[in-house]
Amino acid sequence: MNFPQFAFNNVRRNARAYVAYLLSSSFMVMIFFTYAVFVYHPKIANSEMGNMTRVGMSIATAIVYVFAFFFVMYSISVFLKSRNREFGILTILGAESRQINLLIFLENILIGAVAIVTGIAAGLILSKVFLLVSTKVIDLDDLPFYWPAKAILLTAGAFILLFLFISLFTLMFIRKRQVLDLLTGSSKPKKEPKANVFTFLLGIALLATGYWALHGKKLDELGLLIAAVTGIAGTYFFYSQLSVWIVKKLQRSRSAAWKGTNLLWISEMSYKLKDNARMLFLVTVVVALACMSTGFVLASQQAIKDSYISNPFNFRYTTYSDGDIKKAEEDLAYIEKSLGVEGVEYRVAKVDLIPDNSYAAGKEKTVLISQSQFNHLASVMTIDPVEQLGQTESVLVQTPERERKYPPQGNTMDVRIADSTYAFRFVSRTEKVASLSYTGKLLVIQDEEFERLKREHQAWGDYIQNTTVYMAPDSGKFPGKEDPETKLGLELAEWNRSGDHGGFLQSRAENYYSFKQTFSLFSFIGVFIALIFSVSSASFLYFKLHTELSGDAVMYRSLSKIGLSSREMNFSATIQIAVLFFIPIAVATLQSLVVLGPVMEMMNSMSPVYVPVITASAAFLAVQTVYFLVVRARYIKAVNKTMV
Repeated sequence: MNFPQFAFNNVRRNARAYVAYLLSSSFMVMIFFTYAVFVYHPKIANSEMGNMTRVGMSIATAIVYVFAFFFVMYSISVFLKSRNREFGILTILGAESRQINLLIFLENILIGAVAIVTGIAAGLILSKVFLLVSTKVIDLDDLPFYWPAKAILLTAGAFILLFLFISLFTLMFIRKRQVLDLLTGSSKPKKEPKANVFTFLLGIALLATGYWALHGKKLDELGLLIAAVTGIAGTYFFYSQLSVWIVKKLQRSRSAAWKGTNLLWISEMSYKLKDNARMLFLVTVVVALACMSTGFVLASQQAIKDSYISNPFNFRYTTYSDGDIKKAEEDLAYIEKSLGVEGVEYRVAKVDLIPDNSYAAGKEKTVLISQSQFNHLASVMTIDPVEQLGQTESVLVQTPERERKYPPQGNTMDVRIADSTYAFRFVSRTEKVASLSYTGKLLVIQDEEFERLKREHQAWGDYIQNTTVYMAPDSGKFPGKEDPETKLGLELAEWNRSGDHGGFLQSRAENYYSFKQTFSLFSFIGVFIALIFSVSSASFLYFKLHTELSGDAVMYRSLSKIGLSSREMNFSATIQIAVLFFIPIAVATLQSLVVLGPVMEMMNSMSPVYVPVITASAAFLAVQTVYFLVVRARYIKAVNKTMV
């Protein structure tokens, strides 16, 4: 038997240890390959979202590749640690360091080659389904199957380099250790885990700092960076220090620990949490990122729907008092002609709006409208008009979403026009018409006061916003690609972008469809990235449990000799495995809820994040439960064989 055959037999006889690693690596290769098939498809460049789709898929392939690098690095390090006894025996038999290094190198290359071949083969089989599903989700034209030569070469080359580099890189970290240390390996007695007071307090301080950075003030990019760094570091200290401290508290509680087999699994958990701190930290970060990204996409999709529902204007054309009036009139004529050609019945209203200068004072901008123009708009929209107003009286109209999130404080509002500030007493009401303002705030004031402020505003050199809105009967459903409003909106949007016009056109259906298509792309990418994270996190846990299996089997065998039953052993092992599988999900869900709300608010989204985050976490929990049941069954079956 030559040396390559020896390496091959080593992998074949340790199939149980390598199978999860091989399947996970093959899965990553398959996902990378299917994304590459999409990116290099000849019809993508000619589609409406071709460039954005190509960029999105390219980013996804890069994320998969980077994550694959760290996954393979971690997996190999776990395998090397679990094989110390084997390396010790080979050393006693006369193997030199360079021969052991060659053995490890050949094994890694062999597993990598099998993963690449099986991943690409599975990708070829599923690529047609992938293209079909992707076009339906993103709403693109059908993409026929093609022979993806570029995708095959890119995938094979990228992962050959990855496995080759990591195989060489890991050899640098194999320390020359004494034979006795290698032979004892993980069987050496473990030191009792202790929580360091300084790092314990540091972990609490870091988590508190991250929370303060998110919620203590208006969130900006620096605050988000601080929250990310302190939150990630605090999460590590939570597992390495805080979790050990919590278990120690449980051990000291006689009512909790001295009951049935509780003392067994609580005592063992202190060791497992300490030993698996890095792995639990890594799984938590991975799951948190996946939950946050999934929650962000779901919240954004809901925000798009809410924005469509809260906007009663099918088309809105905006120009400014300092613009080209003649071109604006030509644009309006073209828009109305296009509406007539499509046979769209519509109502039209024209209003003048004064945006105040509150941004200069650090406040949110309010848009002013005259009472007569608002009442004309109200008659077109069949909503209640505003009754007679005094000089300093007003009505604050807000969208329902904004009113729920930011209820008005008091009954007086300061409005800044030019370099003067005016106080208006107001009564509040909610109407969709407030969507005329980008902030969702519309202040209705007396006609004479509006004209006076309008003159002052223009004399100061600021502009008046002239808006024309078109309203058609509501169909009661969200528009699709083939709906007349969407088609017309896409055509008019392209027309407005392609020439020199007097104003800016917005189409409600076109905005909804474009954003929906964009986030459908993100959703499609995110689902597969989340799948990789989920499979990889389960693989991390499987590797660690497999590494510790021999030591646990010896412990349970010894306990069975003094009376521990198989049922009690199964119960104790199940609790320990469940803690390792489900604590990261709980921590990641809590982190997602804490982080995503302020982030969405920073992006001016009023969509609640609790439902999307819980939905994403529930999906991960369901998948993780399946992994847990499979791993638990294999673990308990292996340990039961050692019981007396």
